[in-house]
Amino acid sequence: MIRDHKGVALVEIFASWCPHCQRMMPVVDDVKALLEGKVKVYQFDMDEYGELAESLGARSVPSFYIYKDGEQVWKHTGEIDGNVLVGKLQEYL
Repeated sequence: MIRDHKGVALVEIFASWCPHCQRMMPVVDDVKALLEGKVKVYQFDMDEYGELAESLGARSVPSFYIYKDGEQVWKHTGEIDGNVLVGKLQEYL
């Protein structure tokens, strides 16, 4: 699914019990709204999508990945400022 995506995609691996992930939820929502139609955003709960998280190498949450035309081009683990995240995504548009 992600590797078949054409264009730029943001993938977040999170956990509902994680306070850092909870703080990032409104940030990711803002990023989604700001880049709607330009960037596809996928969010996966590590507890529900453990195999996917493992295949991406997500060992801690939140983990963020940017894909361009199905290839991973960037990764970040932990909280991140929304403006930094938007800037990174715009680099690949």
